[in-house]
Amino acid sequence: MDRKPATPATVAAHEALRAQLPPEDDRDFIDAQRGLIAPLDPAPIATAAGGARPAWDFARLTAGQGLDAPCPPTVNPSLWRQARLNAIGGLFEVCPGIHQVRGLDLSNITFIEGQAGRIVVDTLISRECAAAAIALINQHRGVRPISALIYTHSHADHFGGSEAVLDHAIADLPIIAPANFLHYAVSENILAGNAMRRRAAYMYGALLPADAQGGVDAGLGKATSAGRVGLLAPNRIIADDGETATIDGVDFVFQLAPETEAPAEMMFFLPQFRALAIADNACAGLHNLYTLRGAEVRDARAWSAALDQAMRRFGAHTDVVFGGHHWPRFGTQAVRHYLAGQRDIYQYIHDQTLRLANQGFTALEIAETLRLPQSLAREWSLRDYYGTIAHNAKAVYQRYLGWFDAHPAHLHPLPPVAAGQRYVEFMGGADALMAKSAAAYEAGEYRFVAEVLTHLVFADPTHQAARALQADALEQLGYQAESAPWRNFYLTGAQELRAAQKPTMARMAAPSSMAAMLPVAQIFDSLAVSLNGLRADGITLDLLWHFTDVGEHHAMQLANSVLHHQKLDTPADATTHPRGATADHPIAHLTLTRATLLSLFAGQADLPALVQSGALQIGGDLAALRQFFSLFDRADAQFAIVLP
Repeated sequence: MDRKPATPATVAAHEALRAQLPPEDDRDFIDAQRGLIAPLDPAPIATAAGGARPAWDFARLTAGQGLDAPCPPTVNPSLWRQARLNAIGGLFEVCPGIHQVRGLDLSNITFIEGQAGRIVVDTLISRECAAAAIALINQHRGVRPISALIYTHSHADHFGGSEAVLDHAIADLPIIAPANFLHYAVSENILAGNAMRRRAAYMYGALLPADAQGGVDAGLGKATSAGRVGLLAPNRIIADDGETATIDGVDFVFQLAPETEAPAEMMFFLPQFRALAIADNACAGLHNLYTLRGAEVRDARAWSAALDQAMRRFGAHTDVVFGGHHWPRFGTQAVRHYLAGQRDIYQYIHDQTLRLANQGFTALEIAETLRLPQSLAREWSLRDYYGTIAHNAKAVYQRYLGWFDAHPAHLHPLPPVAAGQRYVEFMGGADALMAKSAAAYEAGEYRFVAEVLTHLVFADPTHQAARALQADALEQLGYQAESAPWRNFYLTGAQELRAAQKPTMARMAAPSSMAAMLPVAQIFDSLAVSLNGLRADGITLDLLWHFTDVGEHHAMQLANSVLHHQKLDTPADATTHPRGATADHPIAHLTLTRATLLSLFAGQADLPALVQSGALQIGGDLAALRQFFSLFDRADAQFAIVLP
C-alpha cells in the first residue's frame, strides 16, 4: 500500500485551521481525567470465538496519543486533540456512587451503586468488552451483583454487550428501556443492514491501520469493538414522559426523547446524586443528524427541544451530567452552558438550513456556505468530530425536501458508469483528464481531483494511474478532515483504490441473539427485500409457514414479483384469508422453527440438509417450492464503493 505524507497544501490547511480553533483552556483534559481510579489493562481483549482479530486493543488504538503528543502533519490538529482526549481510558468516579468505564469501546458503560447491587446503564457493543468493564469495577470497588440494567436508547453500541450482565445479575433482573426500544433495536438495521455494515466499515475505519496515516479516532470514541453483539430483551418499559421509579433504592426521573439521536431514546435524572444522564443527546462534539453509515434522518427540532426540556426540568438541580460517550461535565453552571450549546447548535442548523432553502439555495450550496456564529464556533464541544455542519445541513434539507434540488438537469442524470464514459470523452480522453487532474492535485485542489477522477475510474476501473491519483487526493482530504468519519471514509476509499482486490470482511458465523429476537413478520419483511423482482416475474405461489417454537402460522403469497405475508390465527384461515393460499396457485407447506428460518436465509444452512435432518418439513408442490428458493439474491457484504 503506497501511502503518502502530507503535502504542503495539507500542512498549510492545518495551519490555517489552527488560527480558527477555540482558545485552549485545558478544561476538557482536566474533566476527562477527573475521578480516575484505575487505567485500562493494555493487553488486548480476545474474542470469545477466538478469532485472529481481538475484540478490543486499546493500546494499539491509542499508540502515540499521549497527553503531550505532538500532532502529526497527517492529522487535522483539532481531530488530534479529540483523539488524545478519547485516549484517556479507565475506571472513573463520576460522583460518589456513580462510576464509568471509558475507553473499552466506542461508548461508555455506567455503574450506579444501589442498595443490593449495581445498576448498569448501557453495555458497550460487545460481550467481551462489557465483561472486562464489569471485572474492572469489581476489582477496584468490590464485587457486587448487578441489580438492574437500563438501556438509554436503541443503538447497538449501548446494548450489544448486554449478555455479559447475566454472569453477575440477580434473579429476575429488571431490564428497563424506553418505549419502542425493542422494535428499533432489532429492526433499524435489518432491511438495509448489509449496506449499513459495509458503509460502517468506512465510517469507523475498521479496515485502516491504527497510525498517524490511518485511523486515529472515531470521533465518539476510539473505534468499534469486534466481539459478540447480543441483546437481552427489556422486561420493563418506560412509556410515559416524566415517569418516576425507585430502582434498588435509587430514585429515577425519566425523560423520554423519541426521534432525537435515536428513534427510541430516554434520559434520566438522579435526585440523590444531583446527576443527569443525557444518553447520546449531548457529547463532546457535534453529533449526526444523518449518519454516514446510512439511517433515517434525525429530527433536529425534536433533538433541540429535548435538550431544552432537560435543562428546564433538571438544570438548576444538576451538579454533573454524563452520557454514553466522552467525559462528564461538572458544576451546575458548566452543565447549563454545555447543554445550552448542544441544544442551540441543532436548532441553528435546522433553522438556518430552512432559511436558505426558502431562498432557493440547494443542499450542496447550503452545506458549503453555512457557518456557526462565534458564540457556538468557539466551543470545543461543538466541533465537527463526528457529525459536521456540512452533512447535517444536508440532512435537514433531505428531511424536508428530499434528494431532488429542483434543477431539471438533476431529475434523471446518467448513472455513474455511463456518465463517466461521456465525461472522459468530453474532457478530451483519459490522458488529457489525467494531465489536468495532476495539475489540479499539485495546486492542492483535492476536492475537485477526487470528483473529476471518479468519472475516469468508473469509465475504466483498470486505469491504475487514475486510481492512484484519486487515492492520493482522497488521502490528503482525509488528513485535512476534522471529522473522524470523514477521515475514515476518505482514507478507506484511498486504501481500496490502491488495493489489488476487495477487502475481507468477516461475516457472522451464527445468528446473533439480536437477530433471534426478530418477530417472524420482520424476518419475512427482510426476505422481501432480497427477492429478485425480474427473476420472479410471472410466478405466482402460495406458501403456508408453521413455526413450532413460537406456535405461529403465516400465509405468504408471491404475486406480481412482490411477497405478501399475513399472520393467521389458525392454519385453516389460509383458505379464506385474501392473502392466504388458494386453490388457484401452487401451494407449499413448511414446518420449522424461527431459528431454522434465520439460518436458511442467512446462508448458514442449505435446504437439503435441513430437510434431511428433520429441522424443516415440507409438503405440497415441491417443484414450486424449489423455484421459490431460487428467487432470492444473496447480499454482497463487500460491494464496491469507490469502484463501479
